[in-house]
Amino acid sequence: MATSRSSVSSLEKIIIFCLLGLATGSGRSAAQSADKEPLHSPGWVVISVDEYRALRARAFPTERDQEVLPVEATLTRVDYDLRVASDLASGRASLTVDVIKDGWVHVPIPAGLMVREARLEGKPLSLVQDSSGKGGGRVSALLSHTGRSVLLLDVAFPVVSSTGNESITLPETDSGVTRAMVEIPRQGVDVRVAGGLLTENSESGAESKWLAYGHGTEPLTFTWRRRTEDHRSTQPLRLRGSLTEFVSLGEDSTSISAEVSVEITQGVASGVRIYIPDQISINQVSGAVVADWQVKAGELVVTFLEPLEHDGRFTVTGETRLPRDGQIQIPLFHLLNTERETGGVAVEVLGAGEMPAKDIKNRGLEDADATDLGEMVSSRQSPSLAAFRFRVGDPAARSLSVNVARYTQQAVLLANVEEARYRVLLSNDGKTLVQARYAVRNNQRNFLKITLPPGAIVWSAALSGKPVRPGQALDGSLLLPLEKSRGGDEAPEFAVEMVYFARGPKWDDKGEFKLMLPALDLPVSRNGLLVYYPPLFKVTPQPGGAFRTETYQNPASAVLNGEMAVATGGGVGGGGFVFKAQESAAQVNTQADSTQALVDKFKTKSLGARATGILPIRVSFPAFGSSVFLVSELTSPSQSPTSTLAYQHEKRGGTK
Repeated sequence: MATSRSSVSSLEKIIIFCLLGLATGSGRSAAQSADKEPLHSPGWVVISVDEYRALRARAFPTERDQEVLPVEATLTRVDYDLRVASDLASGRASLTVDVIKDGWVHVPIPAGLMVREARLEGKPLSLVQDSSGKGGGRVSALLSHTGRSVLLLDVAFPVVSSTGNESITLPETDSGVTRAMVEIPRQGVDVRVAGGLLTENSESGAESKWLAYGHGTEPLTFTWRRRTEDHRSTQPLRLRGSLTEFVSLGEDSTSISAEVSVEITQGVASGVRIYIPDQISINQVSGAVVADWQVKAGELVVTFLEPLEHDGRFTVTGETRLPRDGQIQIPLFHLLNTERETGGVAVEVLGAGEMPAKDIKNRGLEDADATDLGEMVSSRQSPSLAAFRFRVGDPAARSLSVNVARYTQQAVLLANVEEARYRVLLSNDGKTLVQARYAVRNNQRNFLKITLPPGAIVWSAALSGKPVRPGQALDGSLLLPLEKSRGGDEAPEFAVEMVYFARGPKWDDKGEFKLMLPALDLPVSRNGLLVYYPPLFKVTPQPGGAFRTETYQNPASAVLNGEMAVATGGGVGGGGFVFKAQESAAQVNTQADSTQALVDKFKTKSLGARATGILPIRVSFPAFGSSVFLVSELTSPSQSPTSTLAYQHEKRGGTK
């Protein structure tokens, strides 16, 4: 150590000497510069300030700052040994503390502890109020020795009584391990623990002991009450039951389902038994109370998860084979060993068939409404269903037989367009007027969805000759109302009509024109297209499309022939037919009268309230010019019929 000090002193002297030499050298340098002598004399060393600081730091090293410990002391374990006497639980709390920091440290005592005395290594220890803020104003033990210590506290807790229960609550401790042993001078009590786990529960002599481990981060609560003896298990079993059976008679097999409810009026039930007729296969028994089930000797034995003391419910499903038609004996379930059984049975026929009420024979049953047998029966919307309630009496005496008549199932026509007829008036400035008429059969659809070509504007719509106001779907397509009729192939036809206007490119002297027709959401069996074009042009349908050229024919559907009056003429394409351009005076007067009647009806409905929307009218189609007739078959739903027409200007006049 002396050598080290001498070396440090020598080094410091050298540094000081160098600095003095640096200062002296600086003074001499000025004089020598004047006399033009050398800048430094031999034997001098000049260093920078940074080098000097580095040398000084090596000569006089500073002491390392003492590291600040993140934790001064920890509460590692808390053990409680308590005994309950009257309204107070007293005993000892052993706190295992690990002190890490040198010097005096505060060890907070768990909040809520009522401490009578504190000892450390057998010596009394004073507890102080922690005012440093770290303990939140809690009572603390002041320790000065590093290492592990065990702090013994004599503590007491109040016993809280409420509605026959007694409890004590141990505070949260923020310790790694919390263990509590509680002893009461009493037997025959039931205990439960909150905030921890009860690991031991023993009774010896006239005492009961409980051992529990807590989470440490939440209070540990012991709650106990006097054990009550339940004598229900020793009483004879008495139960009531309700069974609702539903039988679905199919052509190939019969499905059976039953809802069973039991009510325990005395004793406890570990299971129930249900009578099952022969040839019944049970597929499933489900319910929250069901543990297991098995079928033996014509009985379904259902075992519960726990013995039932009050009530329970479960469902049984099965199947069997019964005759397809004729007189059928319905298999009936019933509960065994019950004081009273309620419920009923319902039978339905699946498929094309019926059960005449006059042919139903029953015994021990009475007619009932489907809603009287619960949701399982009332939720079924079967066209052929019979429901019965159980009468009071011997369940084994009940019987039910029905007579089922089966019918050959016929194809049901939902909706179809038998024929579609289009009249199209073209002009050389690109304007197009289209009249679309459809012969429809329908027994279920409410609307006909029509998608028009882009830019088309509807002028009028009609259903069976009467003007209607179309609706609009979310995708912008039109919805025309439909009439509903009976199903089958003999459903009558009715007409749906629509007139719309569209604009296209102006015609040149020669070119092609693509005619797009509306797309329907129903299949179309036949299409007829009659195109009127300007007389100064020659129009020729192009091959390869869905349509082909034919001689004009009247519509095959009778509902489309009412207004299709035609006159022969020299049309193009080999004897084309042209609609009459003008109607007779009687037809015009009749149409004017019907239009005026519609206006009067609209005004009458508008009295007293403001009418919204526009008045639906029916627009007559002006048939003019030369024509060509095209046909096609079998248009798929949502498919737009299309035809390409080639036109060429001709230097002639007149009308064909």
